[in-house]
Amino acid sequence: MALGMPPVIGFAARRLGRGLLTLWFAATVTFLLLRLLPGDPALAVADPTMTPQTRQILLRQYGLDQSLASQYGKYLWQLLHGNLGVSFTRQVPVSTVLLDRLPWTLLLTGSSLLVTVAAGIPLGVLAATHPRGWLDRLVQVGGVVGQSLFVPSVGIFLLFVLGLQLHWLPIGGAYRPGVYGAAWYGDVAAHLVLPCLSLVLVQLGAYVLTLRTTLIEALGEDYCVLAGAKGLPNRTVVWKHALRNALLPTTTLVGLQLGLLVGGAVLTETVYAYPGIGRGIYEAVTQLDYPVLQGAFVLLAATVVVANVLTDLAYGLLDPRVRTA
Repeated sequence: MALGMPPVIGFAARRLGRGLLTLWFAATVTFLLLRLLPGDPALAVADPTMTPQTRQILLRQYGLDQSLASQYGKYLWQLLHGNLGVSFTRQVPVSTVLLDRLPWTLLLTGSSLLVTVAAGIPLGVLAATHPRGWLDRLVQVGGVVGQSLFVPSVGIFLLFVLGLQLHWLPIGGAYRPGVYGAAWYGDVAAHLVLPCLSLVLVQLGAYVLTLRTTLIEALGEDYCVLAGAKGLPNRTVVWKHALRNALLPTTTLVGLQLGLLVGGAVLTETVYAYPGIGRGIYEAVTQLDYPVLQGAFVLLAATVVVANVLTDLAYGLLDPRVRTA
């Protein structure tokens, strides 16, 4: 028997290699696109009233006087060593800027994904087990409408109705200054509702419609029909036999939609002035703070790549045929 790498390890190694290649490509595209932004990044680090000699010294300190190729090489070298550079405007390491904001973005995206999946699975199951019923029709219409929504539009609508008109929820930020102890956690949760709801309404339709379609197909397979013919309760057939196979495409969708979720979080944080990485990107764009923008995009790209690699691995564990394909 030929010696070789175990299938599971080989499968994981291939996915990891593709993930690293994707991350390099994302970092390169980010570097080049930022150089196409209008404006002079030197204005972020140099005072217009400085003497030409002082300005040149400052630009040399940040490497802005070098050629594009030299800047790119230095950028990749720093990335390989985990160095994201120093913020032009704040004069602190980019990693410090991002780590201050990362927990808020993780809280928003994590809670949105959790609520979306937790609501999408039962809705998809109910629609699939009652095809052509009123609930199924409502789910289909709602799913199509939800996928056509634009995150900022949903955010502004919810902010205006639930925040400004009804005064049910806070309209911006992540918490109120001066709130401490247990009340602080409740205040954070209250500020999280509107941004989270905005993302859930946009993402939910895709999960529900995908699960509904795949579950209907699974229930028509021979093994489910045979399980029902043996006298197993319908609940057991649906939740124990059919749902596992029906969740395979939905699991893939979780990884694919995470990129859209991260992008939606950037827009949502801007609408609600939520202090996450998305809001930081908006502020860095207005200030042409290249290091912060590069670090933020690389961090978000790495998050999406890792999530997709984990999704591929989870898919391989759920379906052994994927590992041996």
